[in-house]
Amino acid sequence: MPMSAVSAARPTYPGVYVEELPSSTRTISTLTTSVTAFVGHTRRGPIDEPVRVTSFAEFERRFGGLSARSAIGYAVHQFFGNGGTTAVVVRVTKAGSGQCAHVTLRSTEGHSDCDVLEVRAKEPGVWGNGLRVAVDHHTLCPDDTFNLRVFDVRGRARESFTALSMDADSDRYAPTVVGAGSRLIRVEAVGEGRPDPSGTVSKPFGHHLPDLAVDLTVKIGDVEREFTLYDPYCDGEVPCSVAELGLLLERKLRALPDAHGRHAFAGTEVTAFGRRLQVVAGSTDSGDVVRFLGECANDLGLEASVNPPVFPLTGGTDGEAPGPRDLIGSEADKTGIQALRQVADVNLLVLPELAAYEKTEDVLTVVSAARLLCQERRIFLLVDAPGKWTGAEAARAGIAAFDAVRGNHAGLYFPHLHLTDPLTGRLRAFPPSGAIAGVIARTDAERGVWKAPAGTGARLAGVHSLTVDLTDRETGLLNPLGVNCLRSLPATGPVVWGARTLEGADALDSEWAYVPVRRLALHIEESLQRGLQWVVFEPNDESLWQQIRLVASSYLHTLFRQGAFKGSTPREAYFVKCDRDTTTDEDIANGIVNVQVGIAPVRPAEFVIVNIQQMSGQFSQSGQFGQFGQFDQFDQSGRFEL
Repeated sequence: MPMSAVSAARPTYPGVYVEELPSSTRTISTLTTSVTAFVGHTRRGPIDEPVRVTSFAEFERRFGGLSARSAIGYAVHQFFGNGGTTAVVVRVTKAGSGQCAHVTLRSTEGHSDCDVLEVRAKEPGVWGNGLRVAVDHHTLCPDDTFNLRVFDVRGRARESFTALSMDADSDRYAPTVVGAGSRLIRVEAVGEGRPDPSGTVSKPFGHHLPDLAVDLTVKIGDVEREFTLYDPYCDGEVPCSVAELGLLLERKLRALPDAHGRHAFAGTEVTAFGRRLQVVAGSTDSGDVVRFLGECANDLGLEASVNPPVFPLTGGTDGEAPGPRDLIGSEADKTGIQALRQVADVNLLVLPELAAYEKTEDVLTVVSAARLLCQERRIFLLVDAPGKWTGAEAARAGIAAFDAVRGNHAGLYFPHLHLTDPLTGRLRAFPPSGAIAGVIARTDAERGVWKAPAGTGARLAGVHSLTVDLTDRETGLLNPLGVNCLRSLPATGPVVWGARTLEGADALDSEWAYVPVRRLALHIEESLQRGLQWVVFEPNDESLWQQIRLVASSYLHTLFRQGAFKGSTPREAYFVKCDRDTTTDEDIANGIVNVQVGIAPVRPAEFVIVNIQQMSGQFSQSGQFGQFGQFDQFDQSGRFEL
């Protein structure tokens, strides 16, 4: 941080004045390199909306976890299992498929009897059929507002919204409050009035409670019980308020014997609000309706509105797996893979559902669209070999179809992986892209984006075996075609054994043949593009050009010191040019500043050739090889002589 020896204030006494000044030096920050996007079908989650997750547990909460119908779930699981840290998931379904579970709440207050509030699961899917909602009027304004609680199928409370209003002008308007705060449901007002409470609600009690020493009959579901509400010999002082009556009634109901395996009576809740009581069975089974029978119950006002303890959502259906057009999506509507245009940081793209497509043209259609998106957004696409490639010969024959979509923003990996399915405990085949993305993330973290994500360090964790056990000869035939092979090596296990882009076939002779070279360039391009945003609208003169050279060179020098470039000096590793040669007077007049950046990337050592020469040794008289200290001469042929 620069400091000035002269204060901005006028000196008043002899001495040294020190003033801190903000730094004018700008820097280029290092961006992410391995944030991976997964696009496809999941059990639940928002449709066509990118969601960032940082663990598989978070993926389970947001997207429902593993499903036999979802290749994405397994790919995300393998990604985090192999070292991935951040994923962006986009749920895609077939257009028009999938319905949200819902329930419509009614109101019988006053003289009305109509639908007032529609509750829907926030996302389509069968998962929504497990949601339950409960309503009560236990608020500070029990005549106007209500509370809404959301439970899951196991009866666990998931969300709660208090003091909701059906008045559109209120700041507690139910659709607005629930829509902003819930991750499970959304509500819509469909009529006037507020929804009835759950369970059985009494009529309003007067200022003086009626005689409570009565025998009551209560029925929950198909189980009927009798009890005495108030026994002066056992229950102490007689209740004198509605709240005390509620506590007494709750204690009596909970003491009744339950049916086998039920919790209806034992978990009963009685709530007092205003001058009323609300009685709810202690379960989330909508059939456990609390009914008080007989004249005594009627005298106490307990034969009023009778509802289930919870209102279950129904009608939810999973969407069908997306087709090619669904995956590609619409750029205008930001659907399918085009939804990634809403995300700033995505480095890798995985589409594991393509491996199961029967038609090669469907695969190529999606890969072509994804490749164009990747070129525009500086993303690298990981392509799974089709599942029908059951051997090296099939792969050699099938790779010719990819000639139409070859590019340096994608890499193809073969064969598939054998892993234990956590849902069944059995071995089955999976496309490798999710695990490959995890290996890339791990390699980037340990070595850097310039290190090829391949070799003995690129081990595939959790993989039992490969669907095709490739030999050296078969690998030697596929590698020059731009196919990245996966191998199972002795003492190492399954590893990634290729680092070429789809443009890396020998016949194409591309300068972007290698995955680490392409990804390093993408990383530098994105970092410079963002790090030089401050240049916009600055005066286009030599002072600006000098600052650009300084900032860009500083960033590249950091990468050079980390080993990203070849060369022993910075001059051999990179250059930055921004001056009168790159930016002419015409460019200045048009508001253009041109920056030229050159790098010398480190290419992977794909072929390691070791020359071995056999030496003829001589035995000493003792029968042992002579030691180096005993040799007198070393001749030009490379042999030692005694």
